[in-house]
Amino acid sequence: MSISRKIGDVTEEVYEKVLLNQIRKSGAVPSHIGIITDGNRRYARERGISPNEGHVKGKEKLEEVLEWCMEIGTSAVTIYGFSTENFMRNPEEVEFLLHLIDDSLNSLMKDERVSKNRIRVKVIGELKLLPDFLRNTIDRVQKGTEAYGDFKLNLAIGYGGREEIINAVKKIADEVKMGRISIDDINEDLFHSYLYDSSVPDPDLIFRTSGEERISNFLLWQGAYSELYFSDINWPDLRKIDFLRAVYTYQGRKRRFGT
Repeated sequence: MSISRKIGDVTEEVYEKVLLNQIRKSGAVPSHIGIITDGNRRYARERGISPNEGHVKGKEKLEEVLEWCMEIGTSAVTIYGFSTENFMRNPEEVEFLLHLIDDSLNSLMKDERVSKNRIRVKVIGELKLLPDFLRNTIDRVQKGTEAYGDFKLNLAIGYGGREEIINAVKKIADEVKMGRISIDDINEDLFHSYLYDSSVPDPDLIFRTSGEERISNFLLWQGAYSELYFSDINWPDLRKIDFLRAVYTYQGRKRRFGT
């Protein structure tokens, strides 16, 4: 390793510590972060490797980022892992991704950090669209962690924000039809209770990698007043310093919630 590279690494490490201290002093840490993990395929193209290898790198990066979230004191994270639109990709890539998710969930159940940090895992999305083997794994993971809750990890798999809203509307309409609630009972709080997971607060920050500046059907209802942060870094390349910058930028904003 060259001297200049060593100096650069040391400088980055020092800057990380400074940012982390500033974030902790502020106290205004986002309690819930939504993350759009974009850029695995671009990362793969830039390095001349297969898209599947890029997805594996993305899975490894997720484990790091969850550690960073817990380190700053965030208590809930929602990861956009596989959208309803992703089903339209190459069938071989879709199959690989679904098996990668399955392997990741099985590994998660063997990870001592889950019980140590009391991580509750919940998968949100149209689970009926997923293959049986993955639904069975999801069921085991959710039941195995349902007693936890110090840190809530939501994985959006087979997820679409519009679909979530439509499903909530259908459920509420059915309740009205059955006479269990009246139209006058419908308000924001009631509607929120019919979403995929009403136990987590709306995300304070939605963070997306790879340079795209849109939310792509992610947490459309919940993200109405979320602060948005977009990074040019592809997801597998994300560094801790990039993540801390996003949080630090969030802390410097004045949230108005439409006022």
